Amino acid sequence: MLVDTILQTKGVVVHTLPETATLTDAVATLNAHNIGAVVVTNAGGTIIGILSERDIVRQLGRNPSAALGLPVGQCMTRGVVTCSRDTGIAEVMERMTRLRIRHMPVAEDNRLVGIVSIGDVVKHKIEEAEHEAEVLREYIAS
Repeated sequence: MLVDTILQTKGVVVHTLPETATLTDAVATLNAHNIGAVVVTNAGGTIIGILSERDIVRQLGRNPSAALGLPVGQCMTRGVVTCSRDTGIAEVMERMTRLRIRHMPVAEDNRLVGIVSIGDVVKHKIEEAEHEAEVLREYIAS
């Protein structure tokens, strides 16, 4: 199975912010959309970073009184790990586990086309296992 399978189910909406937005803006976006990370893009839509709840908490731990006024560009993770629509779900799961990341933007030509979370991947794997179990039950019963 490919990442595109997940995107077909969940959709391709990805919430983004410019690097000039503040952490206050980022927190508002995360809360408004009930998400755990926001992709940071430049004016041309190119991925330049990702800001997760973990990044925000680290900033709050360093300087609680000033953190929320910091620009996203100063707090985000650069060198974003991405995948493509054609990447296998097993590969995405392995990379997320090994790198200890929970969100992976889906990119084509460095342009954002979707995002998958570890929750999306686990949900898909559970559905796949349930389907296999049902097929086996039907096979045994016949």
